[in-house]
Amino acid sequence: MARKVVDEPSEEVVANARIARESNRGPFARLNLFIKQVFAELRKVVTPTRKELLSYTGVVLVFVIIMMGIVSAFDWVFGLAVLYVFGTPG
Repeated sequence: MARKVVDEPSEEVVANARIARESNRGPFARLNLFIKQVFAELRKVVTPTRKELLSYTGVVLVFVIIMMGIVSAFDWVFGLAVLYVFGTPG
């Protein structure tokens, strides 16, 4: 199954954010800090295994097919209701 993911910022990121908040940095220094924090968070991303990826893809496809069926059924019912209210076309 999926590996355990820690969703807490690393202590280094928190320390850098505190330092940035306490000091009045210029816009480029803040942008640089933001980019560093983005890369630090991206290092935490866990890539799913092939089995997990296929499982997730199957679940999404089944969900989309079911939703297509529901929307199609509503469209058909509303189409019949419109024909009943306004009469046959032509």
